[in-house]
Amino acid sequence: MPKAIFFDLDDTLLWDKKSIALAFHYTCKEAEKEFGVAAEDLEAAVRRIAPILYAELSTYSFTQSIGINPFEGLWGEFGDPIHHQFREMGKLIPAYRKKAWTEGLKALGIENPEAGEKLSERFREHRREQPVLYEETYEVLEALKKKSIRLLLLTNGAPSLQLEKLAITKELVPYFEHIVISGNVGVGKPSTPVFGHALRLMELSPEDVWMVGDNKKTDIMGANRIGMKSIWIQHDGSVGTGSPDEGKEDVKVKRLREVLELL
Repeated sequence: MPKAIFFDLDDTLLWDKKSIALAFHYTCKEAEKEFGVAAEDLEAAVRRIAPILYAELSTYSFTQSIGINPFEGLWGEFGDPIHHQFREMGKLIPAYRKKAWTEGLKALGIENPEAGEKLSERFREHRREQPVLYEETYEVLEALKKKSIRLLLLTNGAPSLQLEKLAITKELVPYFEHIVISGNVGVGKPSTPVFGHALRLMELSPEDVWMVGDNKKTDIMGANRIGMKSIWIQHDGSVGTGSPDEGKEDVKVKRLREVLELL
């Protein structure tokens, strides 16, 4: 039995993809009613355009190293004072958000920057209103607590955004002794230093800990590199490609409750 379990946050405990999908749904339905565009077509256009625009930002390489995706960029504030690249993101992101929605509308034949800005703000509001946790999240964390297994949250991202996610799902926070956010460390998973930092906080060795996460390239590969047992959770039934740039999990599970069964 492990002395501690490190959990990833997004799409492991918190269903971030679902929250983003709901924000798109409500925003695009409003656009359909107000501007006469098909909601599904607008969502598809913005989902296609946003990553392209995001990759053009001067901060893109930094966001890749920390682990911040284009759709987080569509609602996060950023501007964290701890790193000049976060501060630069804070300056660039508002224009990125507006352009993503403006170009999405343009792809459907509507040139209206004011509408693009309005929709960008509505998306942010809807995302904040739609925190979604997996149905077993609290049950599993409570069971682990009763077994006296120590817990740490190890998440990639900007401190401001990850803390905002936790602020709107505040019941999660008390389960964890420490919350480690890559943006505070300076590097993201799968880099060994962020895992090493988490282990030092807990005063544990890699063999004492299990890592549970949904991403093979970050959670699983990072655990592999430092010698920690890895549990790959596949909520959506996804499978890895088996390519060399992915980690190799010790165990695959399809739901959080299966982690309890491994103990």
